[in-house]
Amino acid sequence: MAAGVVTVLQIYGMAGLAVAAVFLAWGIDRVDQNARGAFVFRPLLIPGVALLWPLVLWRWGALERGRDPWAGRYRPPRRLQDWLGIGLAAAIPVILFGALLIRQEGPLERPAELLEPPPAAEGEADR
Repeated sequence: MAAGVVTVLQIYGMAGLAVAAVFLAWGIDRVDQNARGAFVFRPLLIPGVALLWPLVLWRWGALERGRDPWAGRYRPPRRLQDWLGIGLAAAIPVILFGALLIRQEGPLERPAELLEPPPAAEGEADR
């Protein structure tokens, strides 16, 4: 089982490196006009392109076919962002207080213990 997982990850990684080589050599110039002639930063993109190669191929294809609306290319998706922020702000205290209520051995469940000083050594008892 582990050998199969390693084999699948190796195939995914090799495919990612192949896509990264092709995309960074030819594709990035066609997709982003600001990247034309800029070769110094391209090696920095290799890990990201190699890991996200299915997304890179999908976006590259959409941009090549002209299916991407140019005006909305750089606008972030914000329709649900405000509602998600409010939901997270409400969920975090609920989760925190819920965890405090259901924890085992909280301060209310355990009786108080009277602490005693450590026993004195033989030589210290005379003082």
